[in-house]
Amino acid sequence: MNASAAVAALLDRSHRLGADPRTTNYAGGNTSAKATGPDPVTGAPVDLLWVKGSGGDLGTLTESGLAVLRLDRLRVLADVYPGVDREDEMVAAFAYCVHGPATAAPSIDTAMHGLLAAPHVDHLHPDAGLALACAADGEKLTAECFGDAVLWIPWRRPGFQLGLDIAAAHAAHPQAIGCILGGHGITAWGATSEECEANSLRIIGTAQAFLDEHGRPEPFGPPIPGFEALPAPDRRSRAAALAPHLRALASADSPQVGHFTDDAAVLDFLARAEHPRLAALGTSCPDHFLRTKVRPLVLDRPPTAPLDETVARLHELHSAYRDDYRGYYDRHAAADSPPMRGADPAIVLIPGVGMFSFGRDKQTARVAGEFYLNAINVMRGAEAVSTYAPIEESEKFRIEYWALEEAKLQRMPRPKPLATRVALVTGAGSGIGKAIAHRLAAEGACVVVADRDAASADTVAKELGGPDRALAVTVDVTSEQQIADAFAAAVLAFGGVDLVVNNAGISISKPLLETTADDWDRQHGIMARGSFLVAREAARVLADQGLGGDVVYIVSKNAVFAGPNNIAYSAAKADQAHQVRLLAAELGEHGIRVNGVNPDGVVRGSGIFASGWGAQRAAVYGVPEEKLGEFYAQRTILKREVLPEHVANAVFALVGGDLTHTTGLLVPVDAGVAAAFLR
Repeated sequence: MNASAAVAALLDRSHRLGADPRTTNYAGGNTSAKATGPDPVTGAPVDLLWVKGSGGDLGTLTESGLAVLRLDRLRVLADVYPGVDREDEMVAAFAYCVHGPATAAPSIDTAMHGLLAAPHVDHLHPDAGLALACAADGEKLTAECFGDAVLWIPWRRPGFQLGLDIAAAHAAHPQAIGCILGGHGITAWGATSEECEANSLRIIGTAQAFLDEHGRPEPFGPPIPGFEALPAPDRRSRAAALAPHLRALASADSPQVGHFTDDAAVLDFLARAEHPRLAALGTSCPDHFLRTKVRPLVLDRPPTAPLDETVARLHELHSAYRDDYRGYYDRHAAADSPPMRGADPAIVLIPGVGMFSFGRDKQTARVAGEFYLNAINVMRGAEAVSTYAPIEESEKFRIEYWALEEAKLQRMPRPKPLATRVALVTGAGSGIGKAIAHRLAAEGACVVVADRDAASADTVAKELGGPDRALAVTVDVTSEQQIADAFAAAVLAFGGVDLVVNNAGISISKPLLETTADDWDRQHGIMARGSFLVAREAARVLADQGLGGDVVYIVSKNAVFAGPNNIAYSAAKADQAHQVRLLAAELGEHGIRVNGVNPDGVVRGSGIFASGWGAQRAAVYGVPEEKLGEFYAQRTILKREVLPEHVANAVFALVGGDLTHTTGLLVPVDAGVAAAFLR
């Protein structure tokens, strides 16, 4: 097979394997192919290895995500290998085996692929294979399950020596199609890409069939009375009430984004008698515990316990968890170990409710939860046919605080200013709100796009990047229930809320004598009352969370400047402006800052102006509607038109981290209207 065909087949195989979470986890495992390609200098044929690079994901792998190495140079490393105590040095040597300038960084598993004689190799972390790999008598079970078709390789940390072990086993047992790696996963090989994939799936399918046939029916033990899952609505309500408190605990060392799942497998695990013992043992596969930490925090109270008692108990458990994690670090850290990265849990298990997972962003939090769900499946399989026996704690520490893992973390890009922050923006389906949502997302925030128009909110959320970046919620800000539901959806999606922008509004432009009581009530109901209701719900979440936060009101120049034919709108804006001052004074004790922005003349891109306000104001000023923006610009000091993006810039200036000691401020974004200068 020529090089281009080999790469195409490798990518196709990787995508199929990476699409099924039962086969491997996100960013876990690696695949490879060997073929002949031309030397870029001489044009002579050279034997090459293409292998998934460090940090890549099989399901979304592209050619640029492959490391390409010369096999002759890679294999000669075996002759200079200094031994297992210095095997980390071999990773640096991979750089001298790289072929061509455009290649991903080789991963620690490169030796596993390059030293094996087989042309095609898959290394995966399937639940069924891991169940055997993490069973107390995994070697015996592997022989019972596969005979001599699949070999057993005892636990060894990923690296050059593991590659040598697998290569030697393959050479000694040519009939084998792969191996079970104790405490780690599976490796399969084949003469063709198709055969390699078939062998991977054969190992996984055979292992699963063995577990199904020989496993006992209740591997997690009998149900615990009172720990059964709450009905779905009650479960979600309880989760929403707990989420801000849990996020505060998980963020004690550094801010985290959260994710919640009430998957049936999680609920069943937590309802069974053996879950405390198994959870305390922690996960085993390196891919698992690197993302879930050495073990989860598990609540030991039933889901019907009073909320305040549950929260108090979680604080006690969190304190104990942090002490335990510090002890784990102190027991195993050496003089050259990286500093402890934080003692807070990445996984919190709440019986009857579900699992909360945390990370530096939504994707990391979600993937951590997915990995723990895989770990539950592994525990179930191991306990069904044997006893779950993860690798030793000391080995887990060696992986978690591995110098190579630390180097990978240090290579990660610097986080954006609003990374880990969750923003809820009302009226975000169009105009100023949409511009604010886009700016906050561009600066790293997760954004809850709240709007009365569900289709518009959904469109904006998709523009922002979908579920790992944004959530669309349908909200009429005159409805207390819809507002409460929106915040509940936000905390379940992202763990909490840090930043709320009160932007939703309408505008009714009429002279006093033509303004009806209904006009007045509608204008004030949406803007004055609506922003009060949103701020009140925000304050509840922010106070429970205990991490401070920001509330920003999009007010108006009209809050301080009297213009004609505008009594309802301007009075409502004045109400909002004073809410900023009142709430800044009241919420400061919780570390919550409340500020506002006073725009003026935002015509282009404004939903309010497009809905009839523009025509009304144009009539008041006697200019064509299409010239209204120019008219507003010419009456300003700077003679510049104000756009939604300029308002969004001001919001970011208030919440982006530089104005940490500013609250109660109203920032004009009006290109300079002297009559509206704040006094």
